[in-house]
Parts: sequence; structure tokens; C-alpha cells
Amino acid sequence: MKIAILGKPFSEHIAPFIQKLFDELLLRKTDLLLVEHFQLYLQNTLNIPNDIPTFKRGDSLTGVDVVLSIGGDGTLLDTVTYVGAQQIPILGINTGRLGFLATISYDSINVALDALYKGHYTLDDRALIRVDSDQEVFEGINFGLNEFSVLKRDSSSMIAVHTYIDGEYLNSYWADGLVVATPTGSTGYSLSAGGPLVLPQTNNFVISPVCPHNLNVRPMIVSDRSVISFEVEGRSSSYLASLDSRSVPVDMNVQLAVRRENFVARLVKLHHVNFLSTLRSKLNWGMDNRNLFQK
Repeated sequence: MKIAILGKPFSEHIAPFIQKLFDELLLRKTDLLLVEHFQLYLQNTLNIPNDIPTFKRGDSLTGVDVVLSIGGDGTLLDTVTYVGAQQIPILGINTGRLGFLATISYDSINVALDALYKGHYTLDDRALIRVDSDQEVFEGINFGLNEFSVLKRDSSSMIAVHTYIDGEYLNSYWADGLVVATPTGSTGYSLSAGGPLVLPQTNNFVISPVCPHNLNVRPMIVSDRSVISFEVEGRSSSYLASLDSRSVPVDMNVQLAVRRENFVARLVKLHHVNFLSTLRSKLNWGMDNRNLFQK
């Protein structure tokens, strides 16, 4: 098996678990690849061979069977940008805090590896959101797994986001911003903005205003086959456009639209993990003390 590994620095108490991960992979004669910046960190932290080949963003990962993402949900979002249209399965190992997408805890690595090698898993295809613009905005990486956001840059004034669906006028949102989330992103920023939870398999986008200055504006669910376009105005000359964790200032004159990407992010899902159980364990979904006494 050929496995590519991305990650970010982890706490000292987690190092023995990551060392066991590499020991087990090498014991199984795994063909390894390491992303460049993570290799430099690992060589100063763990005992690993110094001749493991490296790769960088944009490199072809032809022949790679699985990509391991070691970190938190942000690391997994970044991993998606390395994989892109190659659609290689991604397994997230959580060394961060929440671990909603990176569902494998660091103390369960051996169990996860065993399931991976035995084929005891399924692939969970997640829709991506794509940003189109008349000027380059995100340096060629114009897709994301969670959401696209339009946000004001300063703390003093709102922006107006004039929004259209398939060319037809929807609404002008006077607000701090607007979030367009995928089903995967419905548990992230969109949720904090009051948006609904959407099951990953549904073919929708969620449009949620951020702090709207209007009592009758609510989040809205639309088909992900729609093209959603924006015209932004405000007192500043620019605003922030955010795609997952990547934010850039954009001039008010830039034309932006979002649609569903033509490829997907393919997440490895072990048989004991599912979206609803993750909702309950990570977000305390439906938590009620009365349920503690029920079987």
C-alpha cells in the first residue's frame, strides 16, 4: 500500500502515538510519502527514516492509495486542497480539539490502521464548493469542503451582499457577511450563524447571513446545482472572501459566484463511525439529562 501523509505539529504527549503509527507503517512495508513541511518537523520530533520521499501542493499523487491527515479539522480541510481532483481517499487522525471531520483519535491509530489494511471501511463522498471570479482570488485553489464566506473587513460598518440564484435576484443582505455552506460545512461557521444542520448526502447549499440587520432574514437551503452570485457594496473599498480557512481581501468591483465543484472529497469512514453519532459525541446534539436514564 502507498500512503501519503500530511500534518501539523502536535503536543508532546501525542508524539509516542505518532511514533507507533510510523513504526507500524514501516513494519507493514508501506510505501510512504511525506509533505515537505511536515517531514522537517517529524525529523526533529520522531525517529523516522530520513529518506522518505516528499511532495508539495500541486504535485501528482499517482499511485497513492490513502492520504493520512494528522491534525484537526483544519488540517483535513488543507489536505483536501492537496488531493483536489485526484479524489484519493483521506483518513483524518485527530490530534487537535474537536475532530468532527478527523474522526480517528490518536489513541485508536492501530485499530484504524488494521481496519484500513483489511478493507473494513467505506468511502464517504463529500460535495465541494467552487468559487468562480473575473479576477484570480485564491491562487488557483478555488474549491473548499466547508464553506465560502463574504465578510466585512472592519468593525464599524456592515456590507450589503446582493445575491442572485441562477441569475435571478434573491435578496440584499445588510449584514456583517454571508456564508454559503456545503452539507459538510453546515456543522461549522454556518451553524454558528444560525444555519440548519444538513446531512452530508443531501445535494444542497445553505445560505446564512452573518449578524443581519433585519429581523425577517433567515438562512435558506437551495439546490447545489444552482449558481449563486454576489455583488458587494459598503463604505470600504474591499471585503474579505473566505474559502474554508483561507481569507483574502477582495476589491468591491470583483465579480464572484459559487457552484458545486465537479469532483468530490473522498473521506474514509470506519464502520463504527457515522455522521449522527459524531453529532451526538462532538456537538452534544440532543443532549438531555433525561436520556441518561434510558437504554
